[in-house]
Amino acid sequence: MIRDLVEKLTKEASDQGRLIEVGWLSLQLAAIPENASQVQIDSMREAFFAGAQHLFSSIMTVLDPESEPTQADLNRMAMIQSELEEFIKQYKSKHNL
Repeated sequence: MIRDLVEKLTKEASDQGRLIEVGWLSLQLAAIPENASQVQIDSMREAFFAGAQHLFSSIMTVLDPESEPTQADLNRMAMIQSELEEFIKQYKSKHNL
């Protein structure tokens, strides 16, 4: 049920052009103490968006120029997915999630 809700919210945020912002707000709620300073919150938001910008621009740079995804494109996306899955696995383990 929660997974369905998260998927619905993710799709809605994406349709509204707010996917990264919603991801940031989720991280803020989950990982930033309520007593964090505004400077810390702003710095973490900038780091979050910088990571998203890096990933997106890197994906756009490495994709082959054809209009349809090539096998190399699919392989690159699969490697990004694998890298991020390993990160979240380690993160969850570290934070007992």
